[in-house]
Amino acid sequence: MDGNYDGLVDRLQTVVDDLDQISFDQLREASADRKGRPVDDKRLTQARRAVEKAIRLLRSDSGLDE
Repeated sequence: MDGNYDGLVDRLQTVVDDLDQISFDQLREASADRKGRPVDDKRLTQARRAVEKAIRLLRSDSGLDE
């Protein structure tokens, strides 16, 4: 990976971790309250996947590999 992207990849990974924590907290609350899937669960999952894709693109040599 080009060294220019190391810091950005690290920050994006922090975003992924934050999204995971928010999602887990919401799932835990919904389970405790015996509610179904949290309203934002799908959106948070999509956002996490998009950030993970950005990380993969930045880590690839050409930016075209997936």
